[in-house]
Amino acid sequence: MRRRQFIKLIGGAAAAWPLAAHAQQSSNKIPVVGVLWHAGSAQEEEVYRSVVVKAFNELGYIDGKNIRLEHRFPAENPDRFRTLARELVDLKPDVIIAVSNLSALEAKRATITIPIVFVNAFDPVGQGLVESLARPGGNATGNSIMAIDLSGKRLELLKEAIPNLSRVALLVDPTVTFKERMIKSHQVAAEALGISLWPAELSAPDDIEQVFAKMAQDRADGVIRGTGTMLFNERARVGASSLKHRLPVMTYVAEEVPLGPLMSYGQDLPDFFRRAVAYTDKILKGAKPADLPVEQPTKLKLVLNLKTAKALGITFPQTLVVSADEVIGV
Repeated sequence: MRRRQFIKLIGGAAAAWPLAAHAQQSSNKIPVVGVLWHAGSAQEEEVYRSVVVKAFNELGYIDGKNIRLEHRFPAENPDRFRTLARELVDLKPDVIIAVSNLSALEAKRATITIPIVFVNAFDPVGQGLVESLARPGGNATGNSIMAIDLSGKRLELLKEAIPNLSRVALLVDPTVTFKERMIKSHQVAAEALGISLWPAELSAPDDIEQVFAKMAQDRADGVIRGTGTMLFNERARVGASSLKHRLPVMTYVAEEVPLGPLMSYGQDLPDFFRRAVAYTDKILKGAKPADLPVEQPTKLKLVLNLKTAKALGITFPQTLVVSADEVIGV
């Protein structure tokens, strides 16, 4: 009897060993985070990719040791956004970080279960990414960028820098899903300031020079840089063309200003990436996207480029210089 009991005990323990080993392997599994960018390579995304890596490191995550980051680069191609979003979903990651607006939309189309953290979503409620900012309600949350809400303020600041500003071109990426709303918002704000504003569409990188030449020919006093990932990826060429054609550009991306624009006013984008990593950390520790409110900017940055101003014969009023968060080209 005792012998039978002993054999039964040993048999049960042996049967449990594989389960224990499997549980140990599962507990040692490192989390996988997919990152869907918008440019075509890590080098093109280095401005913000380094921010993401550093933010993970500061929270104790080291890529390849206790976390695996799977980066995908769609090169601004809508079909590749869709393909790479599905490719990331097939990897069954713990979280997907969607960098651009299109990244977020395609990730959301590809999965309703894997948590998604969007970095720069434009009107996430209107686009169906979340049910509400306070209660996202689904598998996505993150940061909402104020692409349209600041239209009037950017025009006001540009007019403060150029008091005789009367004709402004709005540089538009026609692939942006809310293009018409963006144009309308800027036109309403321009009308209130007594400014004539018209859209100038930029469909491809090779059109940059031609579009800037046309804006100069149409006697634009200034240019508002609208939203669109292509415009950011081609920031060096945009900056060079703006200087060549002596067109002062107002952008919303501070990281573009050293490349030629006159000024920028908008969100602290590196901070958006750090906050996206913080969201990811919370989700990896058990939080649900549905319960994490979408955050809007708490800080807006005004950056002035004195070098560009001097090249274009513009003198910033002292009140504008004093209110700026950063002045470069001193």
